[in-house]
Amino acid sequence: MYYNEHKIHTVTSVFQGNKHRFLISIDEIDAIEEFHYWCPESPNLYDVKFTLSTGDVIKDTVCSYFGMRKISIHNGRILLNNKPYYQRLVLDQGYWPDSLMTPPSDEAIKEDIVLTQKMGFNGVRKHQKIEDPRFYYYADKLGLLVWGEMPSAYEFDDHAIRLTIAEWMEAVKRDYNHPSIVFWVPLNESWGVRNIIADERQQHYARSLYYLTKSIDSTRLISTNDGWEQIEDSDICSIHDYVTPPDRIEDLYSDITALSKDNVQGRMLYCYGQKYDGQPTILSEFGGIAYSKSGEEGWGYKEIAENKDVFLKRFGDLMRSVQKQKSLQGFCYTQLCDVMQEINGILTAERNP
Repeated sequence: MYYNEHKIHTVTSVFQGNKHRFLISIDEIDAIEEFHYWCPESPNLYDVKFTLSTGDVIKDTVCSYFGMRKISIHNGRILLNNKPYYQRLVLDQGYWPDSLMTPPSDEAIKEDIVLTQKMGFNGVRKHQKIEDPRFYYYADKLGLLVWGEMPSAYEFDDHAIRLTIAEWMEAVKRDYNHPSIVFWVPLNESWGVRNIIADERQQHYARSLYYLTKSIDSTRLISTNDGWEQIEDSDICSIHDYVTPPDRIEDLYSDITALSKDNVQGRMLYCYGQKYDGQPTILSEFGGIAYSKSGEEGWGYKEIAENKDVFLKRFGDLMRSVQKQKSLQGFCYTQLCDVMQEINGILTAERNP
């Protein structure tokens, strides 16, 4: 095992049967300093080389890596490595004009991450997409927080339940070891559970997704039904709000307990019989300012900003207002780049500012 090409430890173990577990002690180079934990500012990773031998004959060699980080909640604050950490996320749907949902190259993946960081964000919410594993690899390497989200079913029935659970468990299992992933989002805006606000069966389903995910991954936080019509079984209170103007945000978000009993943009924040229980609050979708750089037709929230100055003023007023709210532990701005008819990206579909 290595850190920055410095050998940390070597372990030799004899295998019997098809499963084996062993513990590796990590000796730091400088015992006074903290461990080299992973975070966006310092995406520290350890390289590992596994060699399988029979006697003196090497049968196989595999190289991998790991990162050490902890995401947790304490006294209503979200902590990264036991320190308060404000999440500045951008919504990322992972589309490209020519290849659609498939990344055209490794360079295209890295470009998205680098552009995200250059614009001041420390993470992304991968919206309605289980991303190519290479994306998570580069997020680990370059230092980007990621929310992993399950694509939504079209309607709620037994068939959707079986398929969603099976695919979601495979996704969580596949991506479990990526330190960049800090949140799971099994449901979004009641998509696929359209009557969850009043239907106890759909609430039970959401609850089962929360606890099933926790049973196979207790190391991450979960936003069970992100946006509105939430249930109590969720690690955060997530809010989607595209309608509140900057000058009203402080009034609306100063008291989350009161807000939780009401609605945002016409949707109740909690289901019937459910209530807010002091969880950290994140404005996990907002903004979506439409801007037509070349006069093309498209869609966004509210009226289209007719020029750069109008766009920048609206964007700046909104971002400054949101970041002043001490009740919020982070935000997710919609969105990274234009997608199809949506012209509400900070970048064009071709990744130009």
